[in-house]
Amino acid sequence: YQYLSRYKRKKDLDHFLFIPERTEGTEKECLKLLLEFCGRHNPSWTELSNFTHFLNFQLSKCEKSVFCSPAVGADFQGF
Repeated sequence: YQYLSRYKRKKDLDHFLFIPERTEGTEKECLKLLLEFCGRHNPSWTELSNFTHFLNFQLSKCEKSVFCSPAVGADFQGF
């Protein structure tokens, strides 16, 4: 939710890191955003679950990647 909400508001994601303890938004806002970005019209709970697991996996890998690290600087900005 934290990434998707920032992405929707066109915020810079290059220096953002997910913090599990940080609670943002409500359950209703989260579900609305997931439905918007899922890519399916009227998805099932299984499809939403698969989408969130896949997105979480990809974002976790991205946070750990040296190519996506803020330390890389302007060479890979927006990557």
